[in-house]
Amino acid sequence: MALSDLLYPDNPKRKQELIQLHQELLDSMSTNFHATNELVGVLNEHLGCTITPIEMRESSTVKENCEIIIRVMSEIQHQVQKIDSDMKEKLEPVLYQKLYDIKEPELEKIAIAQRVFSIIFGEATSTAAMVAIKLLSSNHLTLSVSKLIGLLAQIGASVLGGVSITIIGLGLEMILHAILGAMERSQLLTAVRSYEKHLAEFKAASEKYQHAIHEVTSLVRQQVQ
Repeated sequence: MALSDLLYPDNPKRKQELIQLHQELLDSMSTNFHATNELVGVLNEHLGCTITPIEMRESSTVKENCEIIIRVMSEIQHQVQKIDSDMKEKLEPVLYQKLYDIKEPELEKIAIAQRVFSIIFGEATSTAAMVAIKLLSSNHLTLSVSKLIGLLAQIGASVLGGVSITIIGLGLEMILHAILGAMERSQLLTAVRSYEKHLAEFKAASEKYQHAIHEVTSLVRQQVQ
């Protein structure tokens, strides 16, 4: 037993909680990487984007992996903004406004978008237009991406941000040394509570993000069948 555990008997329990929280974070991050790559695949295949798929780097820290996914999510945001700019530039104002009119039939919006993509690419499928309309009109996806980017930045800056994602298998004391250093009981309690808050918000935002992506990708699969 470590000296700190003798001085602070409840530390082992708190330490185990941190390790469990860390594993829950990695599981959520892994699912987000997979969902993001699904959306990247759709954008690349149907909208002519060239976004590079991502993967978790086991030799990197939590913060570095957060930064990887933030970069590609920011690129997705950029591509959606570019689609919006293209629509605004090439459509008459009345038609452009129809794209964002919730009362306008979706099939009409898709036809409008397909007209623009035909100008840009020379030809365009209804699937490409449908994806574009879904991205432009989905406040669900837009908000979830923005929320998740902010939470990833917070987690990267948190107490576990500097820990390698593979450290779980290295043993309790090595993990604690990497995470906590000379952190005492009061600091440990603060770290656990802060991390619990970050993780709860992150998991909730991740579920919304993954659901929003599933809405887009499932529609694409239905369209191409």
